[in-house]
This record gives sequence, structure tokens and C-alpha cells, in this order.
Amino acid sequence: MLEVSGIAAFYGAAQALFGVSLCVREGEALALLGRNGMGKTTTIRAILGLTPPASGSVRFAGRPLSGLAPHRIARLGLGLVPEGRQVFPTLTVAENLVATARPGPWTVARVTALFPRLAERARQPARTLSGGEQQMLAIGRALMTNPRLLILDEATEGLAPLIRAEIWAVLGRLKAEGLSILVVDKDVRALSALADRFVVLEKGRVAWEGQGASLLADTPRLHALLGV
Repeated sequence: MLEVSGIAAFYGAAQALFGVSLCVREGEALALLGRNGMGKTTTIRAILGLTPPASGSVRFAGRPLSGLAPHRIARLGLGLVPEGRQVFPTLTVAENLVATARPGPWTVARVTALFPRLAERARQPARTLSGGEQQMLAIGRALMTNPRLLILDEATEGLAPLIRAEIWAVLGRLKAEGLSILVVDKDVRALSALADRFVVLEKGRVAWEGQGASLLADTPRLHALLGV
């Protein structure tokens, strides 16, 4: 579904990505890992056209994304849950959901069935929600675009354990329903229960790729790449 081939990306004169390649297959969950500053968010930005690659290619469902504006890339079926949630703070929960809605099976009713707290807080401004509730809203907002690929940057960062568990359970349900997922997070063990494969970045390059169980079993490599 998603094929990233040898992309390089820059911020001004500083190079952030050096030939990164990865793929997400139909119905698959791929975990993208790495220490802070290793290029995970830049890779997501490059996929979505927010930081266009200087070289290499990105294809989605066989279509090249080079030169497309980010909103056109999103309309092809890529839904983003950004780092830091970035909900619309002055809009209500309900308004946040309908603001991004596109036709498809995901509706407000289906999202609030997935996250009942959003139904309870439908008329509240998003800024009044807890961090966990804002993350639920960010995921719901992305689902309202009816994506074929859901991309989550730091899926559970800074959330309480019970909320993290709820988010992981929801992502498991979405994968079981056939949604393709690209997820960035630091919880290696939770990711290993969700993701089919791991890709680890180090200094803007792919340092390791394989199944999560293999990485968890290799303690020296796990510590060297992720510090855990």
C-alpha cells in the first residue's frame, strides 16, 4: 500500500534523512522506532508532503506522491494523528470530528462508539479535554477522513497507563478490521503485540528491520538502538 524508497530530506542545509526505505502492506501494522531526533517524524512528514523528499520516491496504492500538496495526499486515503495531538482547541469535540469528515464507513456515531468519552464530551471545547481524551479525539478525527492508512506519530506519549491500554486496544481492533497502520511510539512491548514488523531509524537511516519478537529477544541490540 505504501512504498517509501530511498528518500532523503533536508531542513535547510541540514540533512535529516539518508536513503530511508520502508513499506506498509495492505492490512499490516508497521512500527517505526528510534531514539529522539533520529528521523521518525521527518519520515512521516516526507510521506505526507509536509517536508518533501529531496530524492527518492513515495508511492501510495501504486500512485507516486511526488509534487502533490499535503491536502491532496491526505485525500488519497492517508489519515494522520500528529505528535502532540493538535486538535482544534476552540472547536467542540463534535466540530473537530465533522471538520475533517469525508464520505465512508467512519461516521461520528461509529467514532463515538469506539471512544464513548467523546460522546459524553461532544459539546465541550477540545481544549478542556484531558490529554488522553484529546488523543482519542485526534484518532477519531483521523478516522473521520476514512483513511486506507492510519499514521500515528507518538501514539501514546505522555498518557496515563489506563489510557495507553485503551489506545492500544483500539488500534488492535482497527487492525483486525483490516485498516493499515503506520505507528510511532516508544512502548516496544505494546508495539510488538500490534505490529507485524519493526523499522528502526538511527541518525536518519534504517538501522534495523524485522519482527518485533526478534528485536525484543536481542537485548544488546535493543539497548543500542533504543536505549531500553
